[in-house]
Amino acid sequence: MSQPLIHVLNGPNLNILGEREPAIYGHETLHDIEISCRKEVADTGLGLIFRQTNAEHEMIGWLHEARIGAAGIVINPAAFSYASYPILDALKMCECPVIEVHISNIHRREAEWRSRSIMTQVVTAIMSGLGTDGYALAVRHLVARNRQQVTS
Repeated sequence: MSQPLIHVLNGPNLNILGEREPAIYGHETLHDIEISCRKEVADTGLGLIFRQTNAEHEMIGWLHEARIGAAGIVINPAAFSYASYPILDALKMCECPVIEVHISNIHRREAEWRSRSIMTQVVTAIMSGLGTDGYALAVRHLVARNRQQVTS
């Protein structure tokens, strides 16, 4: 039997994290975030898949891959948050917990449209404004949740 996986999925423009608007998003790179997420699953019996895409169809494919049998999904949909109904529909099919993560507090951003993530209506939880720490905290929660299910 293969080990259960946590999927950490990142949307558009996060590949240039650390360079893009550091006053808002900080100086950490996506690679730094991946390292912190991998530390959270070390020695837990869970695996981690960490991905980033600028293409909507690729994100949908990854959600289809994770929708059954995953230990959980951590998704930063980035700009997909506001208008990607195909990703929203793919999230609706996921049978595992899904945590939406945003590095900045989307409710305090300069443009009102940034505070209206359409994904929030179908996810298990949302973390917004905790900086890049939100990722590791989301993974830690999924690890604890998986541990509870195994011991129940």
